[in-house]
Amino acid sequence: MQEKPEAPLTGPIITVDGPSGAGKGTLCQMLAAKLNWALLDSGALYRVTALAAKQHGVALDNEAGLEAIAAHLDVQFKVSNEQSGVQVILEGENVTSNLRTEETGAIASQVAAVNAVRAALLERQRAFQQKPGLIADGRDMGTVVFPAAELKVYLTASAEERGQRRHKQLLESGNNASLAGIIEDIRARDDRDMNRAVAPLRPADEAIVIDSTNMSIEAVFDQVQQAAKRAGLLA
Repeated sequence: MQEKPEAPLTGPIITVDGPSGAGKGTLCQMLAAKLNWALLDSGALYRVTALAAKQHGVALDNEAGLEAIAAHLDVQFKVSNEQSGVQVILEGENVTSNLRTEETGAIASQVAAVNAVRAALLERQRAFQQKPGLIADGRDMGTVVFPAAELKVYLTASAEERGQRRHKQLLESGNNASLAGIIEDIRARDDRDMNRAVAPLRPADEAIVIDSTNMSIEAVFDQVQQAAKRAGLLA
C-alpha cells in the first residue's frame, strides 16, 4: 500500500504590500482575525530588534550581536479581534507601547542600517510561515520575502487621500500638523521607497492591485475576501 505524502509543515500566505497610509495594517488585522491566521507586521521588526538589543545590553556598534538578536527574535503579533489592534509580544512580554517611543525609533534607524541585520531579518520573516496560514504586511512581502505566496495584494491610495487620513489621525490624537506638509512627506517617502536599489516598492507581477482612495476599508476587505475564495484560501 502506497503511503500518503506528508502534509506540508507550513501553511499558505497572503501578502499585502503598499505605501504607508493605504490601509495595509487594518486590512491585515481584519484578514488575520477572519481566517484565524498568524500575522507578520514586517514594518515593526526593526523597532522590535532595537528594543530587544536594548533589553539585552547589545551595543549599536556590535554588528555580530545585533545580527544574533535579529536572527533569533522571539516575537509574535497577536490579533484578538478586528477592532482591538495588534499586540506585539517580545519574549513573552507585551511591548506594543514601547515600540512607539522616540528612543526606540532612533535606535531602530541605526539598527536598520546594519546589512547583517537586514539579511538576518529576511530569514526571520520567512520563519513566520506556519499553519494554518500567514498574513504578511509590508512593502516587499510579495516581491522578495514570500515570492511564492498563494495570494498577493498591493494596496495603494493617492498621496492626497493618505495625507488626509494621517492628518485626521493626528488631529484626533491632539496633534496639529500641516496637511500640505504631510502630503509632501508622503510623496517624498514614496519616491524613496519606489526608487531604492534594494527591494523597491512595487506590486508583484501577479498581485491584485487595489486603489483604496475612494473605498472604505470594509469594501477593500470584501474584495480581498473574494480573491481569497477564488484562490481556495477561504470557504
